[in-house]
Amino acid sequence: MDVILVLNAGSSSIKFALFDAGRSKHSPHGAPLCARGRIALRGSQIELVVTDPSGTALESSRSAAEHGSFDQDVALARLFAWLAAHGGGSTLVAVGHRVVHGGRQYTAPVRVTPVVLAELEALIALAPLHQPYNLHAIRMLSQTQPTVPQFACFDTAFHATQPALAQAYALPVAITAGGVRRYGFHGLSYEYIAAQLPRMLGNRAEGRVIVAHLGNGASLCALVKCASVASTMGFSTLDGLMMGTRCGALDAAVVLHLLQQRGMTVSQVSDLLYRESGLLGVSGISSDMQVLLASDAPAAAAAIALFVYRIICEIGALSAAMGGLDALVFSGGIGEHAAPIRARIMDGCAWLGARYDIDANLRAHTRVDSAASTVMLAIVPTDEETVIAQHVVRCIADQNGSASEVSCR
Repeated sequence: MDVILVLNAGSSSIKFALFDAGRSKHSPHGAPLCARGRIALRGSQIELVVTDPSGTALESSRSAAEHGSFDQDVALARLFAWLAAHGGGSTLVAVGHRVVHGGRQYTAPVRVTPVVLAELEALIALAPLHQPYNLHAIRMLSQTQPTVPQFACFDTAFHATQPALAQAYALPVAITAGGVRRYGFHGLSYEYIAAQLPRMLGNRAEGRVIVAHLGNGASLCALVKCASVASTMGFSTLDGLMMGTRCGALDAAVVLHLLQQRGMTVSQVSDLLYRESGLLGVSGISSDMQVLLASDAPAAAAAIALFVYRIICEIGALSAAMGGLDALVFSGGIGEHAAPIRARIMDGCAWLGARYDIDANLRAHTRVDSAASTVMLAIVPTDEETVIAQHVVRCIADQNGSASEVSCR
């Protein structure tokens, strides 16, 4: 069996999925899923979990983490050892990677070449929590699996449909021309959800929809006719909503104050804004929403309140930009699993016509709007790996037709 491996490589975990490339021509949904899993740091151990498409466990094991830290090379080696032992003689024909930032140039998936890799490395400063780890996995596989083609799929690409006005900052033209503009992120997640909306929302999918991707990273995307027209994330993954450890939107003068008056270094400010702020910084307890919801500490309540407040404010702003709101969709770890957070956000959107069914929200039904709601309210689990696999299948087909093609548009 020919298989496609999809990797979402991060600093403390690697999510992966395997797809049957040989059956992609006979499936209306692309390559069928064979298995998915995660290698992650759990305390002082590295945990490998693999499930089949129905969710049945295929593997659940732990091993000691050297120095108690996550080593991406070791994790990838363990993944390939598992594939060799359980692949049944399968042949790896391609690897698709989630890459957070594609810059101005990459607005579609692309086969990775040394030139492409160098250009993506130049974007590391714009996504320091993700890009280095996305690219490290590509470099490692180019050494250990040099004959297997690799494809990069970008979180920024989905937002290329945004009008220039939504992408612009009020900066001098020369700065803007140098690439300083709003890019938007979580695009692979939004792309998957946009494809589900017609089935979930019917004709409303063609209208004005806000998707709330809420997790450790959080953002909102405004969609019209299932295409991105605006997003809360801008030049980097730091902008917009309050997140697990990121501050979200911030007066630029705060950064100047920290550098000039507090005497902090650039590195210290970067760590503060990316790794020490958000839910963790405000609560002083945790970046995990479930931990905060279970806490009776006033600081936990304050962090939750600010998280919800910022989301409600940004929903209002995006609704104004679209001239109204027809549907609000929740996704991501918090969006899919934290009913109290959804309830508080929907309460804050009552002025837009949002009315939710309490029982449906608690049970996390697909549709949670009540009969009195003029805004459709839904929960749509995301699946970035499936989107990447679909892109890889198309890229392989395109390049088989024209070997000179690099971008898989």
